[in-house]
Amino acid sequence: MSFKKPFRQVFFYAFAMIIAVVLLVGVLQIGQSSGLSQVVQGSEVNWMQAAQIEFSKNISSPLTGLIFQILTILVFSRFCSYILNMVGQPQVIGEMIAGILIGKSVFGYFWPEAFEALFPDTSMPRLYFLSQIGLVFFMFIVGLNLKISELRNRGSAAVMISHASIVLPFILGCIFAMGLYKPYGPANYDFISFALFIGIAMSITAFPVLARILQERQMTNTPLGAMALTCAAVDDVTAWCVLASVIGIVRAGSALNAVVILLSALMYVVFMLKLARPFIEKRLHSAVAAGEVTRGQLAFIFCIVLGSAMVAEVIGIHAVFGAFLAGVVMPQNHLLRSQLIGKLEDVTVVVLLPLFFVYTGIRTQIGLLDSWQAWLVCLAVVAVAIVGKMLGSALAARWTGMTWPDSWALGALMNTRGLMELIVLNIGYDLGILSPTLFTMFVVMAIVTTTMTAPILSLILPMKLRNDFEKSFEVAKPVYIDAMNSASQCGRRREDKSEQSHLRS
Repeated sequence: MSFKKPFRQVFFYAFAMIIAVVLLVGVLQIGQSSGLSQVVQGSEVNWMQAAQIEFSKNISSPLTGLIFQILTILVFSRFCSYILNMVGQPQVIGEMIAGILIGKSVFGYFWPEAFEALFPDTSMPRLYFLSQIGLVFFMFIVGLNLKISELRNRGSAAVMISHASIVLPFILGCIFAMGLYKPYGPANYDFISFALFIGIAMSITAFPVLARILQERQMTNTPLGAMALTCAAVDDVTAWCVLASVIGIVRAGSALNAVVILLSALMYVVFMLKLARPFIEKRLHSAVAAGEVTRGQLAFIFCIVLGSAMVAEVIGIHAVFGAFLAGVVMPQNHLLRSQLIGKLEDVTVVVLLPLFFVYTGIRTQIGLLDSWQAWLVCLAVVAVAIVGKMLGSALAARWTGMTWPDSWALGALMNTRGLMELIVLNIGYDLGILSPTLFTMFVVMAIVTTTMTAPILSLILPMKLRNDFEKSFEVAKPVYIDAMNSASQCGRRREDKSEQSHLRS
């Protein structure tokens, strides 16, 4: 097949464009002159005024405002993550700090006009729903990261440690709630609902942040890292089940409604594990065999995630629990889960989750802690959270036979709260259980307990390595002494033989 010469192609293209323009102008002129136009002509403006009017209208559109918000949030959160990563903190700490700095506590306090222009009240619903979609897919990723086989392999020790790390802070939180209820408790909830929620807020461990810290320190495949991941996974499953129960009790308002919600939640969990899981595995059998998900299968998975989140929200146990359960019931195939995580994690973690951090930061108002009494209560919240989580984990780990350095290191890792704590706090804020002041105190607690993990590990791990070296030396010491004695005896025998041969000569 021969191609036409280039100048013929150019000539044909130019001729076609001229004919099209002439016909278009002719049609428009005929339509205008025939009286079809009913628009009243306005006053004449020059091109600069027209451009200014058009740009002003486009800038004030909701879509432009939302895109500018997302762009600002991404740039600022990445900048804060880069700065804090230089001092050994995980990325999530930078995003949490960015949310505080760009919210009402700092940006809104020092430059309120710019804050109102960037985050007007009318834009908050859009930001909220986008952040909730990000949370739904993030909790699905958390469920995908849960390895049931490892939970079964490590069994009793991990269950004991994780449950101890939940029970002790939960009880301490309920006791602490007795002092918080009168000054900070909600007027429309009784003490039981308030105390249960304070208890669960004290008991959360951030499994994704913990996994990232272990990965950055190359501890994932060590015995301590494997145990920490398993305990955090068991902690996540238990804490989210308890949280779903607490939310059901809080939303029910009466004992009968609470029983209905909890029974509905239990039936839904059984349905997902016993009926939905085999159906999903059958539907995704080809993806498991090929190790690759098609677009149709990915759409099916998204429908499962969103449908499960919707049902959980309708039942009354929050959408994030349904998304987490959808991740758990996915086929236990490493390649399939890795591919799903790879497809979802980048967009969810890089784009959608920073919106949640900033939305939380906008809700957090450090200025509400305007007295030394309020800061003293905030310090008590941080202290109760640290003591309950670290002490419960460390004592249980020591009871199972771990060394004290390993036990305290595990306690420090389980004390990491991060994003999971913020999810719980936002649920409490939305339900009206947490007042703005108490919400701010618990956000400060989440930041402090997550930030302190890396420095504590830096202090404990050198001690652990030194103790391991001393133990290994103590084990090898008898062998070393026997080897030295044998070498010394061999040396003396050689000297005796040399002396005897010298005398004979």
